[in-house]
Amino acid sequence: MKHLIILTLVAGITVAHANPLFTSWLQTDATKYARVYQSTADETAGTKSLTWARGAGTQSNPVYAGVSEVNYSTNWVYIRTSGLASHMMGPWYLNAAKTNNFPNFPANTASVYRIPRNPTVPGTKTSTGGGTIGRFVNGVSLFDNRDAFSYVTASGTEVNPGGGIWLREAYVVEGVTFDAALAHPAGANYHYHVQPIALRYQLGDHVDYNATTNRYTESAAAVTQHSPILAWAADGFPIYGPYGYSDPTNAASSVRRMVTGFTPRNGANGTTNLAATGRITLPAWAAVVRNRSATLLTTEYGPAVGTAFALGRYLEDNDYLGDLGFTQTTGATVRDFDLDKFNGRICVTPDFPTPHFCYFTTIKTDGTPAFPYTMGRQYYGSPTGGATNVATMTADTPLTQQFISGPSTPIAISTPVVASPNVTLTWSSVEGGTYSVEASQNQSTWTSKATGLAGTGTTNASTYAMLGSSGTEYGRVNRTALATYDTNGFTAATVAQTTSTSYLAGIPNTAPTITSISAQTTVQNTTSSAIAFTIGDAETAAASLTLTGSSSNTTLVPNVNLSFGGNGASRTVTITPATNQTGSTIITVSVSDGTLTANSAFTLSVTVMTPIQLWRYTNYGSTADAGTSSDTADNEQDGVTNLMEYATAMNPAANDVLPISATIPGASIEFIYTKNKAATDVSFIVEWSDTLSNDWSTTGVTSSVFTDGATTQQIKALVPANGARRFVRLKVTQP
Repeated sequence: MKHLIILTLVAGITVAHANPLFTSWLQTDATKYARVYQSTADETAGTKSLTWARGAGTQSNPVYAGVSEVNYSTNWVYIRTSGLASHMMGPWYLNAAKTNNFPNFPANTASVYRIPRNPTVPGTKTSTGGGTIGRFVNGVSLFDNRDAFSYVTASGTEVNPGGGIWLREAYVVEGVTFDAALAHPAGANYHYHVQPIALRYQLGDHVDYNATTNRYTESAAAVTQHSPILAWAADGFPIYGPYGYSDPTNAASSVRRMVTGFTPRNGANGTTNLAATGRITLPAWAAVVRNRSATLLTTEYGPAVGTAFALGRYLEDNDYLGDLGFTQTTGATVRDFDLDKFNGRICVTPDFPTPHFCYFTTIKTDGTPAFPYTMGRQYYGSPTGGATNVATMTADTPLTQQFISGPSTPIAISTPVVASPNVTLTWSSVEGGTYSVEASQNQSTWTSKATGLAGTGTTNASTYAMLGSSGTEYGRVNRTALATYDTNGFTAATVAQTTSTSYLAGIPNTAPTITSISAQTTVQNTTSSAIAFTIGDAETAAASLTLTGSSSNTTLVPNVNLSFGGNGASRTVTITPATNQTGSTIITVSVSDGTLTANSAFTLSVTVMTPIQLWRYTNYGSTADAGTSSDTADNEQDGVTNLMEYATAMNPAANDVLPISATIPGASIEFIYTKNKAATDVSFIVEWSDTLSNDWSTTGVTSSVFTDGATTQQIKALVPANGARRFVRLKVTQP
C-alpha cells in the first residue's frame, strides 16, 4: 500500500471587511433625479433636462438615478435600479460633427438584477452575450466589447444581427456616439462598453472633470490609490478601475496602471501583420472561444485592412500576448502584461485582502480606453446572475435589505450645532421632497420653525432660535410632500416622514475633540493615558484614563471627574466607561452645569490588542497587518508565513521547521501539528485531497489533543487513507 503525503500549509487570512458586494453600490446621488443634455447647445448652456423623449427613450416624469435598493439572500445580491446614471448623460450623435441625432434617448428601465454571492469557476468558459452582462455600481448596464454587427464575406458587408466571423468593436465603431461619460443607449438601456470615466470621477478614481465643458480627463498627477470597484459581472466577480497593485499578491506594493494582455495584429510582438496577410486567420484566443481552427475558409475571410476597414475595427484584430510567449505578472517582478484573456487576474485589493479573481478596466497611457476594455470575450466564472424580477427576489427568503434609497431614503439628522441662542439642524433630503422643521421642549407641543423647504437631493439645513436658554430641547424634521416622479421599478415611497433629535439649550453640544494623547491608545494590559479635551467653546480639561482587564473584558476607569468654568456656569465632565468590550472600548463624556446634561457629547475609542495583534506588536513593534508584521509576510524566508508561525507557536526570528508531522500506522494517516494555545482568534482545519485541485475535504477527519502543555498543544488528526495517494494540509484562517 502506497500513500503520498504532502504537508501543505495554507494561511487563509480573512480580515473583518464588510462584504463589498453589499457595500460597493453608489448611494451618494441616488436621491437625485437623472438628467440629460439633449443637445450640444444644451450642454454649452448648461441646460439640464429632467424629462425627455426620443425614439425608445421617453421619460415623461423625473426619475431617480442609480441604485434605489440592495437586498441579499444566502446565495444572491439583488439590486433595483432605474439604469440611469447620476452623472450628466448625453448628448448623443451619430457623427463626429454632432449634426446627426442619435435615434434614441435612454429611459428608466426599472431593472432588478441579481449577482451570485458565491461565484464558481468552471473548466468550460461561457462567452459573453449581447445586452447587459453585469451592472456598474451606479446601476448602469455593462455591455461587452462588441456592437451587434459582424462582417459577412459573401456580401462584403457588415450585418446586424451578426453571424460572421469578424465581430465589430463597439468602441472603435460606435465611440463617436458616446457621451462625455463614454456611454450611450441601446433602445432605452443606457450602458457602458468601456471604462466609465464619469463614474470613476464620482468614485475618486484619478479622473479630473471640467464642469464648464462637461469633459473628463485622466489626471496628470501620480497614481497613489488602488482603483475602486466599478461593476459586478454576472458571474459574481468584481470589475475594478484601471489601477492595481504592481505585485498582485502584495497590498503594500506600489499602485500602477494595469497593462492589457492584448496587442494589435500589426506584425509587432510576434503577431501576424494583417495589413500584409489579410484577415485570413483568427487569433488563438478567438479560435478557443469559437471552438474551431484558427485557419479560415475563404468564405470566412475578413475585409482587407484599409481606410474603410482599419486595423482594430474587429475584435479579432487583436492577439493575446500570452499566446505569443509573453508572461503575465503574477508576483513581485513586473512581467510583460498584467491581465489575462478574461481581462483580470487573481490578486489582493483593498476589498479582498486574500487573493481573489478580479476584472480590471483597461486604458492606454493617455487615458483612452484599451482593448478589451472591461472584460474579455468570456466570463471567468459561471454567469448565473442576470436580470430577474421583484417576485423572484421577494420569494428568495430570508431576504435582508442592505439599503433603500431614491424616494424612500429615510431622513437622517446630523448632530445639531448649538450657537446660543440658535441651533442648526442638518438632514439628508430627497430631490422633489418638501420639508418642515419644528422645535419642542417636551416632545408633546411642537412649534413650527420652517416650512416649504425644497429637498436638494443631498442635505438641507435650517437655523432657528431655540425656545429657551436652558434645558433639553428637541428638533424635528418632517417630509410633508413628494413631487410626482416615475414610480416604475421603485418600492412605493411613504410621503410623510418624521425624524427628531435633541440638544441642550445654553450649553454648546458640539462634539468635543481630543487635542493631545500622551500615552498609547492601543493597549493589552493595564495602561494609563492622559488625554486633554476641548469641549467645543474652547474650554479645555484633562483626564487620566486607566485600562484594566484583558482584551475580552476591558474597562476604562477614570480617576477623576473634572469641573471647570465657561459660559457663565460651572460644568462637570463625567467620564463613563463601557465594560466587556472586545476590540474597541467606548467611553462617553457627559457635560453638565448641575441641572442640564448633554449625554451624547463625545465618544472615544481605545483599541485593545487581540491576541494576534499582541503577537505582532511583541515581535515587530506594530499591530498592523502590513509590512513585516503582515500575516502573509515570511521575513526569515523559511517558507512559513507570520500567521502560521503565530498559530503554531514558532519563533518568528528563527529559520526553523514547521512543527507538523505525519505517519501511516494503519488505515489512517496520523497528522500531528502544534497549536499555540494563545491563538484563540484563528481556526485550525485539517483537510485532504486526492488531486490537489479544488476538492479539499474534511470528510472523515477526526482530531484530538495528543499532548497538552502550558502554552501549546499537539493535536493529532486522523485522516482516512485511500490505498493510493492522499495529500494532507493544515489550513489556518483568521475569522
